[in-house]
Amino acid sequence: MTVRYVLDGSQVRTLEDFWRVAGESIGCGGYFGRNLDAFADCLGGGFGTPDSGDFRIEWRDHTVSRQHLGYPETARQLEMRLARCHPTNRSRVSAELAEARAGRGPTAFDWLVEIIEEELPGGLRLR
Repeated sequence: MTVRYVLDGSQVRTLEDFWRVAGESIGCGGYFGRNLDAFADCLGGGFGTPDSGDFRIEWRDHTVSRQHLGYPETARQLEMRLARCHPTNRSRVSAELAEARAGRGPTAFDWLVEIIEEELPGGLRLR
């Protein structure tokens, strides 16, 4: 039987909000590291999700999340990443930040969708 997790996109205004909503909904014990890598690990199964990977995510009101996780939030996240990243990654993160500030490139919303699609091919339903 396929498990279905529902994300309430109307509650997502920041990436930190997404971590809270996902933790409450997806079942990773309410906490899964609060970062993109940990989210991918959670979706891989075994961190509160079925080991079999037999689950789907329904992201309701995703348009609200898409708007709030757009370029301003992406730039904010990249600014934080730049402040703590390894010196060898500074030029790459700086370039990504410049792109986000210019309204180009992937957004935080895009990061999340990409992770879900990679870990759960065909397992995301945007509503």
